Amino acid sequence: PAVVEDEASRMAEVARENGALTVELARDEAHALRLASARRSAFAALARIRPTTILEDVTVPRSRLPDIVRFVERMAGEHGLQIATFGHFGDGNVHPTFLTDERDEAEMVKVEAAMEAIFAHTIELGGTITGEHGVGLAKKRFLPDQFGEASMALLRQVKRSLDPDGRLNPGKIFD
Repeated sequence: PAVVEDEASRMAEVARENGALTVELARDEAHALRLASARRSAFAALARIRPTTILEDVTVPRSRLPDIVRFVERMAGEHGLQIATFGHFGDGNVHPTFLTDERDEAEMVKVEAAMEAIFAHTIELGGTITGEHGVGLAKKRFLPDQFGEASMALLRQVKRSLDPDGRLNPGKIFD
């Protein structure tokens, strides 16, 4: 428990040094439950701001969290977008959350450009394009950037050896 308290105090100190508007450490179990409830309510609160909410998922080394948060903020400004950032910072997991309107084609082009930049920067920081939500169809085109061609070739070989007829999840990882 002392190690956890020390780490929590240090995290709070770093947050304050970097301009956090509010920093709260749980005083007891009841307070911890209230803080956890607020965290769980974040997405629902954000979803009320704009018609479309797109939750992304990247992970960086914890030492690079300030870098990715600042980069997301910069992308929001450069592209004229609203992007909220929250996540599980203890393990480096960040959820850039785009508050947008999917009916606005011009805005969706900006969203896509910002997302691509965030994924590329995440990889540059030594991170991954997903932390907990998986790659999925939307991110599969970024896999070569993350893993490199040699790893992708190996993955293709494994897929062919296990699924020579291409019947299992066709088009999900490889076209």
